[in-house]
Amino acid sequence: MARLLHLVDCLLIVVYLWGLVHWFHVPWSIWYTRLMVLTGVATFISFQSFQLYRSWRGWKFFLEFVVILRAWATVVGVLLFYFFIFKISHAYSRFVILIWSVTTPVLVFTLHTFARKLLRSFRSRGKNVRRAVVVGGGELGRNLLAEVESMPWTGIEVIGFFDDKLDLRPYGEVGEAEEPPEIYGKPVLGTTADITTYLKVHDVDYVYIALPMRAERKIFKILRECRSLGARIYLIPDLYLYGLHHAEVQSLGSMLILNFNPNTEWKRSFDIIFSLAAICGTLPLTLLIALAIKLADGGPIFYGHTRITATGKNFKCLKFRTMRVGADKMLEKIFKEKPALRKEWETSFKLKNDPRISPIGRFLRKTSLDELPQFINVLRGEMSVVGARPVVGDELTDFYKESAGLYCSMKPGITGPWQVGRRSNVDDYQERVEIDDWYILNFSLWTDIKIIVKTVACMFTGKGAC
Repeated sequence: MARLLHLVDCLLIVVYLWGLVHWFHVPWSIWYTRLMVLTGVATFISFQSFQLYRSWRGWKFFLEFVVILRAWATVVGVLLFYFFIFKISHAYSRFVILIWSVTTPVLVFTLHTFARKLLRSFRSRGKNVRRAVVVGGGELGRNLLAEVESMPWTGIEVIGFFDDKLDLRPYGEVGEAEEPPEIYGKPVLGTTADITTYLKVHDVDYVYIALPMRAERKIFKILRECRSLGARIYLIPDLYLYGLHHAEVQSLGSMLILNFNPNTEWKRSFDIIFSLAAICGTLPLTLLIALAIKLADGGPIFYGHTRITATGKNFKCLKFRTMRVGADKMLEKIFKEKPALRKEWETSFKLKNDPRISPIGRFLRKTSLDELPQFINVLRGEMSVVGARPVVGDELTDFYKESAGLYCSMKPGITGPWQVGRRSNVDDYQERVEIDDWYILNFSLWTDIKIIVKTVACMFTGKGAC
């Protein structure tokens, strides 16, 4: 299929050029024929050179689009060089060439997306499957198994583990009556020393090495002995076990180094631009909400609660006031009347059916409109548009514990993964901490955009946070 797709890509691109020339009624000439031949050859070589037809199992779609852009940019560069050297740019319609150059990557990506969707459909039904084994049954190997099984469309089937920590006899000596031990439902096929024997007698496509970095001798032995046995070898680095997801591979001379301080300047720029647009766009609604709150009971319009931002500093997190005047003093009285609510408060620092909330405040919370003033916090540099949940000091010390340092490495957000997932229905506070940890270790511009879109959808469906 990869070879077929390669040929179809080249054919599609030259046919697309031919179609545009005729669509815009540009007279055909020998120059366009030569351009089609040169484009076909350049595309064939460039797309193959950029490994566009590798196995994309488990890869995100946008990564393939980036490769398509790079490969096509190389082709366009070759064509521009061709125009310049022979001084023949006048022989072509600049408008047609511009349209063709800009839209071709989208056309190719659309074709590849269809092909990948088709393959995913086949793989989800158990076809076009690749068999894999995992070397290492620790946390790294278990996480790998969980990740693979969460993506059935990749068509990767983990058939078992090889691990040294369990008491196993050499592969092939386990009696028929004995059941081999299992890890998450997958059998342990032997120790790491048995992997070579297993690969010689079984058809395995992938070997995932999920051993800790300190086991470099075992890793080198596997690489040395198993690379000629028909399986592709992959090494899973265990860096993320130490909370180091956001690492960037760089070079220092001939040495590879990992940069754990990736560039995040885009996030601040995005925050400023988005916040200014949001404030201007919602100004009429903001004024209407402020008027409604003031007319309801004459109390203050805004409420500022002390929360934690980056490096552990305190700031006043702004919201439209949703509680009745004097709500802070009402809390102890409520606990005395209903002791069960105190336990709920100590568990999650909130009450699902808080009697202190005003009627208009209940509407604002349900739609998350009470958080509009937080765009001011974003402009002041205290928050981000997307980030972890803003928490108070007690939450940070009592619940985040080992994750406190990770939390304080970024600014909290107006919205985040917690708000587009189960939102206020998350009862287990540890689950909230894990959601925040996940975002901090995996944030990206594309992730932020998806969370913002989902947040707007949640607002319209009424799945607001309390």
